[in-house]
Amino acid sequence: MTTAIPIFAVIGHPNEGKSSVLSTLAEDDSVRISPVPGETTDIQSFPVIIDGQELIRFVDTPGFQNPRQTLTWMQSYQGPTDQLLPTFIDAHRENPEFHDDCALLAPVAAGAGVIFVVDGSRPLRNMDKAEMEILRLTGAPRLAVINSKGEDSSYLDSWHAEFRKHFNAIRVFNSCRANYVQRIELLESLKAIDQQLEPLLKKVITTFQRDWQARNQRSAELIVELLRDVLDYRTTATCGTKDDETSIKKKLTQDYRDYVSRKEQQTRKAIRTLYKHNIFDLELPPHSILQEDLFSDKTWEFLGLTNKQLVLAGAISGATIGAGIDLAAAGVSFGVFSALGGFLGAAGTLFKGKDLIDGFELLGFKVGGESIQVGPARNIQLLFILLDRCLLFTSHVINWAHGRRDYDQAVLLREQDDDKKGFTSNWSNDDRKVCSQLFHALQKQDADILGKTSARLYEMIVRQLQQLSEDRQFQKY
Repeated sequence: MTTAIPIFAVIGHPNEGKSSVLSTLAEDDSVRISPVPGETTDIQSFPVIIDGQELIRFVDTPGFQNPRQTLTWMQSYQGPTDQLLPTFIDAHRENPEFHDDCALLAPVAAGAGVIFVVDGSRPLRNMDKAEMEILRLTGAPRLAVINSKGEDSSYLDSWHAEFRKHFNAIRVFNSCRANYVQRIELLESLKAIDQQLEPLLKKVITTFQRDWQARNQRSAELIVELLRDVLDYRTTATCGTKDDETSIKKKLTQDYRDYVSRKEQQTRKAIRTLYKHNIFDLELPPHSILQEDLFSDKTWEFLGLTNKQLVLAGAISGATIGAGIDLAAAGVSFGVFSALGGFLGAAGTLFKGKDLIDGFELLGFKVGGESIQVGPARNIQLLFILLDRCLLFTSHVINWAHGRRDYDQAVLLREQDDDKKGFTSNWSNDDRKVCSQLFHALQKQDADILGKTSARLYEMIVRQLQQLSEDRQFQKY
């Protein structure tokens, strides 16, 4: 391989997961993935471009059409070794029975490395051995990928034994479950198939890692922007009579809900685009907690902080708190409140989550003369619920392989559990303190504290996203 960028032909028998592997490696959900064998009939290139520069290219190929006849021809070939593939292609170019064989070998003849994909849940066949021998005879750098599509591993030993005879490296890889870490590990395996590839692939991997970190950082920025916009929302309207006041309050509350929904969807779209989920809409399963309305009882039951955590978070910053907390049930004594100082006044504003429906306790309405002001948000629980929803959605996006299509089987909520389902309830007191301080700074319009706490929250979210990226298990939410 003498190209300036590494190129790999992804080869495999029809319906073995070849296109899923390619889609996941290239982070390209435009790769056609179908359960119908033989969907790929021609080669197609999928370059990976970062910051306008192509780093690596994967080539989708059709499956072998006549491997036994192709192998027989190659074994009887007597010409120069470096002319094996060009001679075979020239000899069979016009024969429709060898169309697919010529197409898949063309990029290899041009210098591409080989990624050979098989379904590890089925037994080894003689046809597989023929295909492996063909690829060995090409002399191209070769990686064998056992696409682990299911839990059945009874055939893995036989696959490994045969692959050792024909390939430079072997990797077990689940293309429909692979996340960022496993994708990088597969690229690391490619470095082992040819010493000349090492510097090229090292550059690719380093750039991938840097780009992924930049995506996490940008996602964190988007989440902080969403929180600040939603929690600091405020608007005014004029009214005349008492009846006008009631209807205007109702309209302002609905306007706020619409605003939050729109901002949340815009943020989700931006995050989805960052991680290159463009063609398939990443529709969330019907049972996902993220399908619930932000202001529903179910959302407030499953996300955000526990009662005790919420009381303490509000006590730290002096912010208004809610979610129907009973002080005794929260397990916090009035003695603790007194020790915290100045908190009893804030504790007197507790109210139930169901009261959010009319919007008063959520936003508060200030009536003065002929005008009504709504906002900013008065319930600190809203911050934690918004943050949980953002983190849950982002964890879903970053852990969803581009080669995966079974959206209806994703599990984003386990209703049999009684604990909170979000991330913030597991955060440290120090982290929750930062959130509380940010919330309080928004209420007080304290620019200095707001800037500092926004920066710290950004760092916390980046850290959380990095942990999610390195988690080998797909996020259960």
